[in-house]
Amino acid sequence: MVNLPLPLDIPIEEGCNTCVACIKSCPTDAIVEPYVVDARRCISYLTIELQGAIPEEFRPLIGNRIYGCDDCQLVCPVNSKAPITAESDFHTRQALIQPELIDLFAWSETFFLRQTEGSAIRRIGHKRWLRNIAIALGNAPANPNIIAALEQRKLSDEVDAMVIEHIDWAIAQQKQKAPQEALSRKTQRVIRSIEKGLPRDA
Repeated sequence: MVNLPLPLDIPIEEGCNTCVACIKSCPTDAIVEPYVVDARRCISYLTIELQGAIPEEFRPLIGNRIYGCDDCQLVCPVNSKAPITAESDFHTRQALIQPELIDLFAWSETFFLRQTEGSAIRRIGHKRWLRNIAIALGNAPANPNIIAALEQRKLSDEVDAMVIEHIDWAIAQQKQKAPQEALSRKTQRVIRSIEKGLPRDA
């Protein structure tokens, strides 16, 4: 507790009305009803808070998200009016602006810690970082370079049984990949929202 006088903020008014954009856009149907999230299904929980293996049922739905998910925020008409912070610590770092997943997957633990110093990303640790990227690589279009990167990383002394299990899953996904299917309706909805005026947040 503190005895310092603190400034009062303005109460937030409920602005959802009949909007259900976030519910419809959640990749894993984690928003089960207005204002209620089943964290066990939320990609932010699965990729950040969950310390073990990510359940297989959610892996294809994670897509290429390797640290959290903001789809519900991107489609929210209220949040679209929120100003971008001037605090540079919250801005995307250069090394993480549209990077190649294979390049991120090759980061050693030392390099990972150096690149994420002072960032919230660092707290998931290198192994969960690799776990998440393995899933994203498994979900990527079929590519022999991805299979090679997965197989090479599997031989690394920086992976444990948990990471290897996700690598094996990703390799299996890559090998059985059919021609890329059309984007899901949820993904199309998020893309349209971004193209309308939220590229700054994507």
